[in-house]
Amino acid sequence: MGDGFRIEAIDHVQLAMPPGCEREAVAFYQGVLGVPQIPKPAELALRGGCWFERGSLRLHLGAEEGFTPARKAHPALVVSGIDQLCAALEAAGHAVRTVEDVPGMVQRFTSDPFGNRIELVAVETHVAGESIP
Repeated sequence: MGDGFRIEAIDHVQLAMPPGCEREAVAFYQGVLGVPQIPKPAELALRGGCWFERGSLRLHLGAEEGFTPARKAHPALVVSGIDQLCAALEAAGHAVRTVEDVPGMVQRFTSDPFGNRIELVAVETHVAGESIP
């Protein structure tokens, strides 16, 4: 613990995307993953990008000149119905690969339309608040 402070939670995750690709972001994050797009504050909307939120799940995409996809760094999303989501991803042309990095945890990886890595973790095998050695 810090001296009189403690980080409590992640407010949101921001990923980068190429400028002008909001339509593709909406098609993937809202259309395939099912996370609703919300309006960005007016002063931030001028910068491009888009936000997707449902409850405490908050994924923000910011437009970045000279964009390079995050191929290692990634959000890990806890998913109910992971097999159905993976089928929907593949039907939409997004490859899904299975990994078994953490014993007992069902994990899948895909990429958004811009090449950013996205991890999917089955809710049934996700253990919140526990550290994996």
